[in-house]
Formats: sequence, C-alpha cells, structure tokens
Amino acid sequence: MPEFVVPAESRAESGKNANRRLRGKGLIPGILYGAKKETIAVAVSPKEIGTILKSASGENTLFDLDLGGQRRKVILKEFQREPLKGQLLHADFYEVALDKVLEVKVHVELTGLPVGVKAQGGVLDFVTRELVVECLPADIPEKIVLDVSHLELGKHLRVSEIKLSDKVRVLTGPDVVVAHVIVPRAEEAAPTPEAAAVAPEVAEPEVIKKGKAVAEGEAAAVEEKPEKPEKAEKKEKK
Repeated sequence: MPEFVVPAESRAESGKNANRRLRGKGLIPGILYGAKKETIAVAVSPKEIGTILKSASGENTLFDLDLGGQRRKVILKEFQREPLKGQLLHADFYEVALDKVLEVKVHVELTGLPVGVKAQGGVLDFVTRELVVECLPADIPEKIVLDVSHLELGKHLRVSEIKLSDKVRVLTGPDVVVAHVIVPRAEEAAPTPEAAAVAPEVAEPEVIKKGKAVAEGEAAAVEEKPEKPEKAEKKEKK
C-alpha cells in the first residue's frame, strides 16, 4: 500500500467569503480533529485528497497530514463535493491513535456468478454495499470481497456468514442480507389476436375541444335547460 503525505496549512479565517478566496488559490477548507484533541482549521489541496479517494482504500486510507512540518496520522472522516461538477469543497480529517480501534464503513464487492442466475434463471440483488467494522487503523481492509457463486434461487447471503480476519470485527447486524438471488419480475403478456377479437369494443366518448372563450362564455349555451312541461303543451296546442 502506498504511503500518502498531504501538505496542509492552518487557516484563521472562516465563512463563505474566506472559503471562496481559499478555493481561488487552489485549496479547500478542512478541519483536523481527534479524540480529546484540539480542533484545527486547515487548508489542503483538493488534488491530493482526490488522489487518496481514487486509491484502493478510498476514504478509509490511513495517511499523514503534514501541518507545518509536523505529521499527523489521519483518516478522511467526511468530505463534501459540488453537486454538478463533483469538485471537492471541504474535507474533515480525524487524527487516529494506532493502538486504538476505529469504527469505519468498508465497501463490499461481490465476485462469482451465482448458481441461481446461471442455471435457474434468477437475478442477483445486491442489497448491502457497505459494512460497519471495528479494527485498529492499520488493519482497515481496503474492501470486503464476497463470493456469491454458491447462491441458489431464493437463497440469501447474510452478515453472519461472512468470515473476516480475527483483527476485524463486523458491527453490522448478523441478520442483515448482503445479497440474494430473486425471481425476475414477469413481464405482462401482450393480448393474443384471438383475445383482442373476442374483447367487446367500448365506444369512446366524443370529445369536444373548446377554447377559453367557449369554456367561460358559451358553457351556458351548451348546457341548455329542458323546457317546462307547461310550455311544451302550449306549443303542441298551437
């Protein structure tokens, strides 16, 4: 695993205007904190953080934050991106102690073609893509790779079946389903020509399109009231 060192500088200003000026210099704001340690406002290069995020361990990468010549062993705790272009806007760093366990989320990767897909016509449903684990900083796994080739139709792979190193403890509930093979949704069958011929034809109501003037000004003329019986009789006598 490559060793990453990210240069950082402390910053005194904060707020939207200060952050905008900082980004104009090619830096982004960040926060360095740790258990029982003072919080420090820092500025770092988004390119350096982007390189770490693209590495094998991603956001779980353990690296050094070089603050004025003093290196701090940290992990990227949180980060924010611009929603449209995906540019990094902010990063939080958590200073770790190498002899104390951490609680982190690790990505899950599935491998193998399930029997239920290959021979039984099922579909693999990837339900849980991250697991919460607890371990020492140096033992954080890059990812958790699970073989699902044995899964038959209707069968599940649960957290309780996952075997990891003795140095890593899974905190996600044992009954949580990671993946399973399900029956594909049946497409609605199109009606046959015979069925279409037998089906009774339903007359469609006549639709009269009207403009605004008709809807407002001529509605009364369209809906005429029937004549009263007395008037009708008089007309017949005449």
